[in-house]
Amino acid sequence: MLCDECKKRQATVHVIKIMNNQKIEQNLCEVCANSAGLMVFAVNPQSFTVQDFLKGMFHHISHEEPPTTVACPDCGMTYQDFSRSGKIGCSTCYKTFSSELETVIRRIHGTSAHTGKVPHRSGEVLEAKQQLKRLRQLLEKAIEKEEYENAAKIRDEIRSLEKVKVKQKGDDKGE
Repeated sequence: MLCDECKKRQATVHVIKIMNNQKIEQNLCEVCANSAGLMVFAVNPQSFTVQDFLKGMFHHISHEEPPTTVACPDCGMTYQDFSRSGKIGCSTCYKTFSSELETVIRRIHGTSAHTGKVPHRSGEVLEAKQQLKRLRQLLEKAIEKEEYENAAKIRDEIRSLEKVKVKQKGDDKGE
């Protein structure tokens, strides 16, 4: 099958995009895929591992961005070390390379926020706390943008959630 873009080379990359609820499929050669900013891995399917996939992700990003000489203050690891190995040196590396890691994590998971699993007993409380935190962030953004009507709606939503939270605490003490 020939590339949909250049119509000259063999298509080796199949791309599916969903835009405005419409599915768009393209078959591209490696050259056109690279020029479109898509990741292309040189993969041997018999020896391909998850670590190879992650190295490819990091390697792809390192081509787009200028090399940084920032090193982790605790372990001394640089972003280049991380992109070669695919492994973080220590917990401080997450803060040191937060902007680079967020891009990688978004590509892998689709989001950079970890939701994880929540125990059933404390699930409602944690969910309410997360919702309050999210609403307070939205309130700050609305105020910064001077969208006061939207900010008032968010403020009212925060107050109603806090009332429910206070009522639940009172019910818990009465048991």
